[in-house]
Amino acid sequence: MIHVLAILTAKPGKRAEVLEAFQANVPAVHAEDGCIEYTAVVDVEGADPAFGPDTFVVVEKWESLAALKAHAAAAHMAAYGEKVKDLMADRAVHVLNPV
Repeated sequence: MIHVLAILTAKPGKRAEVLEAFQANVPAVHAEDGCIEYTAVVDVEGADPAFGPDTFVVVEKWESLAALKAHAAAAHMAAYGEKVKDLMADRAVHVLNPV
């Protein structure tokens, strides 16, 4: 199993719009072979440090790197990327092994 933390920052004031598109895509991702977990999380109110009001983190678990690569190449991910590309400011994707 591998873990992924994707730290996604929307343009100012656009996080809710991006999250709406993200949530609409979640059922298709959950249906993918090898998907164990795929969810978005945001800061707890009052957290310090915090990512901030424009950032969310996608927490993912995949059975294998091959499953993650298939996910990245899926048509629904391309459609999601196209839908939100003009709403995004930054992203950092970390692919990790559990220890």
